[in-house]
Amino acid sequence: MGSKGREIIGMDVDELLGLLNRAYSDEWLAYYQYWLGAKLVKGPMKDAVGAELLQHATEELAHADLVAMRIIQLGGMPVTKPEEWYKHTNCGYDAPDDPYVKVLLEQNIKGEQCAIGVYKRLLDITKDKDPVTYNMVLTILEQEIEHEEDLQSLLEDYELLVTAIKG
Repeated sequence: MGSKGREIIGMDVDELLGLLNRAYSDEWLAYYQYWLGAKLVKGPMKDAVGAELLQHATEELAHADLVAMRIIQLGGMPVTKPEEWYKHTNCGYDAPDDPYVKVLLEQNIKGEQCAIGVYKRLLDITKDKDPVTYNMVLTILEQEIEHEEDLQSLLEDYELLVTAIKG
């Protein structure tokens, strides 16, 4: 990173890099959870849910790319080994072992809620200290909030459908 670019950061850059690597690990695990869930999903509304999960997977991968580029700009190294993601993750990984629509939606809602918390903390930490990271985090946070809303709407539709069928 350029020396002037590093100078404008009003916080410990190594601490920030650690937090960003945790978020980076989360994004890769979220990507895989969504991508695999989209392939395995079963039950009512599986096509709509699968399409939404696949779209979210693509966006999580784009988040990983943004975070990786910022880590590199700050002079750091993104986590290079997938097995290290587990050591750095904030949000963990819920394997889609039960690929039923409701289970996958609930798992992914939980993941999005964790991600919202992670990015809200990063937003608070970088506010008035690192405008570049702050703006990147704000962009990602907006999408994570949208993901939670999309998944909760699908879960609501699923519940209405099941209620109507039982009716």
